Amino acid sequence: MDLKSVQDLKGVLRPDFFHGYATAAPQIEGAWDKDGKGISIWDKFAHTPGNISDGSTADDAVRSYDFYREDVALMKSYGVNAYRFSLSWSRIIPLGGRDDPVSEKGVQFYSNLIDELLRNGITPFVTLFHWDTPQALEDRYGGMLNQQAYTSDFVRYARVCFERFGDRVKHWITYNEPGVYTLAGYAAGVHAPGRSSFRERNAEGDSSTEPFIVAHTELVSHGHVSRLYREEFQPYQKGTIGITLHGNWSEPWDEEDPLDQEAAERAREFEISWFADPVYKTGDYPASMRAQLGDRLPRFTPEESKLVLGSSEFYGMNSYTTFFMKHKTTPPDINDHKGNVDILDENKLGVPRGEKTDTEWLRAAPWGFRKLLNWIYKRYQMPIFITENGTTAQGEVSPTPEVLNDTFRIRFFEGYVGSAVARAVKEDGVDIRSYFAWTFSDNWGT
Repeated sequence: MDLKSVQDLKGVLRPDFFHGYATAAPQIEGAWDKDGKGISIWDKFAHTPGNISDGSTADDAVRSYDFYREDVALMKSYGVNAYRFSLSWSRIIPLGGRDDPVSEKGVQFYSNLIDELLRNGITPFVTLFHWDTPQALEDRYGGMLNQQAYTSDFVRYARVCFERFGDRVKHWITYNEPGVYTLAGYAAGVHAPGRSSFRERNAEGDSSTEPFIVAHTELVSHGHVSRLYREEFQPYQKGTIGITLHGNWSEPWDEEDPLDQEAAERAREFEISWFADPVYKTGDYPASMRAQLGDRLPRFTPEESKLVLGSSEFYGMNSYTTFFMKHKTTPPDINDHKGNVDILDENKLGVPRGEKTDTEWLRAAPWGFRKLLNWIYKRYQMPIFITENGTTAQGEVSPTPEVLNDTFRIRFFEGYVGSAVARAVKEDGVDIRSYFAWTFSDNWGT
């Protein structure tokens, strides 16, 4: 990037802007059964032959459980002022339930990590759930498929976290990417707990109904935890609480075709507004989803709608790339979760969506990132905390000197942060308050 082209952007971000890295407990901690930690759905999933393509597990990962002090020292050397990480529910409450005992060793680990961050001038952003439900809850009642039982257990877990860490943690996130957890785990069946309609892949599940049941459970339980925090803990702990949603920009395949324009908007609603509209806008699911899914999409009771609407005090945003959307003329498949669209890598003119990476679905597209920031801010009018964004680079498995110099990531971050974020703030008036790169270290599963 030409330095002259960004000179006008100096100082456009807020003085209290948070910048750092994001991680997930099951991908970095290791120590999967150490000091009394319970089994999570990812522990079971990874230890089941055939589920992981290379046969690896997260038993050790990068051993952040053992080397968290070294991790924090490295972060400090990078100059970050914030770190977003998740807590492992089964490390804190090994069996997960509302009446199950708390592991003091698990609590102590996270307390030590939080103290180490604060000693080094790094603000902790803590995520309660990053896809690793305690396996015991799956075994007892089916986990999130049982909204009533799960919600009570999740609220108790959250209460323990607020009580033990809330004196020092002022930034809470209930769920990380509930939609990805739902679709990968219950629609495609390629993530834990591994449920879908595809019997060649999963022994149990129904891709046409379970993802929407699970999503409803996530939204309602998020609402209960948010209310708990705001009523009982926020008055004296003085923190904030919200949810982090995933979503990539959807661009019309033919920008002149009204049907492709509608398809792109519908795709954004199926991916993003599925969770964002109930939380920030209407207290209900988008009309486009109801039109396609009918009664397979749960209905909020009046009490649930009131509980969920306004339950997040900021918009937590995870985003990585952009896709082109083309309308379909055929009826939607019963297992469709995308809004009945064709998803393409090039538009009608043959223009690619972005530079290729080492991850098939991820292409560098900062132009779409800026559009997405504007779309979210216009639709929901909430301050945006970018809680994940990042990339892989081609050739990382067998790195060349160019890959080791990381020139691709330099270009990626220049485009996404140095251009898209900064110009969305300066020129478009979008309220953006953080940027967390994914991810801090090597991590299992990516």
